[in-house]
Amino acid sequence: MNMIELKQVSRRYGAVQALAPLDFSVKQGEFVTLLGPSGSGKTTLLNVIAGMVNPSSGQIFVRGVDITKAPPSARGLGMVFQNYALMPHMTVFDNIAFPLRVRKMPKDEIARKVKDVLDMVRLPDIAQRKPKELSGGQQQRVSLARCIVYNPALILLDEPLGALDKKLREQMQLEIRRLHAELGITMLNVTHDQDEALSMSDRIVLMNEGRVEQIATPDELYRSPRTAFAASFIGTANLISGTVEHHAGERALVSTPLGMLRAAATACTASRGESVTLLVRPESVRMGPASDSPTGDGADGLRHAGTLEDSIMLGSVVRHHVRLTGGMQMVVQQQDSRRRPAPERGAPVLLDWAPEDCQMILQD
Repeated sequence: MNMIELKQVSRRYGAVQALAPLDFSVKQGEFVTLLGPSGSGKTTLLNVIAGMVNPSSGQIFVRGVDITKAPPSARGLGMVFQNYALMPHMTVFDNIAFPLRVRKMPKDEIARKVKDVLDMVRLPDIAQRKPKELSGGQQQRVSLARCIVYNPALILLDEPLGALDKKLREQMQLEIRRLHAELGITMLNVTHDQDEALSMSDRIVLMNEGRVEQIATPDELYRSPRTAFAASFIGTANLISGTVEHHAGERALVSTPLGMLRAAATACTASRGESVTLLVRPESVRMGPASDSPTGDGADGLRHAGTLEDSIMLGSVVRHHVRLTGGMQMVVQQQDSRRRPAPERGAPVLLDWAPEDCQMILQD
């Protein structure tokens, strides 16, 4: 069952198309993230769903009911903000109880529900504190508790972790995922942070310039992006421009500045003569010293000569930046291994990758 469904929803501000007409749905119990750079339309879309901005066209359905013209208070949705939106003069108890009092719930039931939800977010002993006495992570948990307490059909999360430091952000990612799994609540999250989207979401709606680029699971979006924008926005990407020479089934031969490369074409329909982009993720590239093998013995029939310009330690992995002989720069990511001495900066190296790790994508 779809908890929420959008049909041809758009938004214009005068001559500016903030949201192109789009369709997508969120199933009951799903965690879906709207991801994209600043100005991509994700916050506009969230505000349209919440009822704070009217759509220029289209319809919005929640549990099959058309709520397009309903006021925010009648939509049955909860919202968690980046700045927490807690009332500073109220205690934690009163902040969480507020939506229940608006609904005229009996006092004893309010007390029970507030206690239960504070236990859920693992803050059982702070009911009488004021927001200013809490850490950022605690304030965000209280904000979540205030949403959960009245059991909304859908919780909208507007950059909820943006104000937290890295460690707290990671802790809250786990906390939100735990609550989502335990309660089965449908959540629609907005973020520009790809790591957050990849680690938390069942599916991601990737947006760019007011349009949906791709809707996919995190794994599909990372491994099989449909556009060069999707490939470059999610993770680190080596992108190689080329022209299709031959395409049969799920395999293609592409002419590139690096020579003729074989590529996987599982999600690309480009035919001979069309311009394409090849994606090779850094972890798929093998790097060895130039003395290992002559050029031409790699998995693709080619090993690409270059010079190691820099190596960056990233904890358990090392990211190498290599300048190929023709001037193209490529990124290689390897597990850190003290048993394998790393090449020195300026050392000649050879790169290669398996054809199945080279994805062909239509150029944007």
